[in-house]
Amino acid sequence: MARRNRPEKPEITPDVRYNSVHIQSFINRIMQRGKKSTATRLVYDAIEIIGERTKKDPMEIFEMAIKNVSPLMEVKPRRVGGATYQVPMEVTAHRRFALATRWILQASVTRAGKTFSEKLADEIIDAANNTGAAIRKREETHKMAGANRAYSHYRV
Repeated sequence: MARRNRPEKPEITPDVRYNSVHIQSFINRIMQRGKKSTATRLVYDAIEIIGERTKKDPMEIFEMAIKNVSPLMEVKPRRVGGATYQVPMEVTAHRRFALATRWILQASVTRAGKTFSEKLADEIIDAANNTGAAIRKREETHKMAGANRAYSHYRV
């Protein structure tokens, strides 16, 4: 049975150091077993590493990486008379950020060697330069949406 109404999204307070809601939700995404201080330290260390390696404002690099990884289109399955079609849909801004952070984190975890902060920093720098596994994931998603655009009239 469907819900009557959708619960409102919780308000996320900006992080302490950079006063950014994006950084705070990134920290929340990294956090495991309620260890927020550990997640915070990992993210701040990664941001410092980004600053050292690029010699640019690390916040700009972070925002650029999120923007580059964010998908514009994705496919959603839609059942029409016994057949399931992959229907291309535009991605909302909130979901774009969620997917981008998820993909960057997955790519960071699968990277070889080093500490997690270094792997995360490397992946964010790669994403800002339009390379890396997270960018590949976005391209894959766009390719799927492009291949299935014949079913775009079955909008959900």
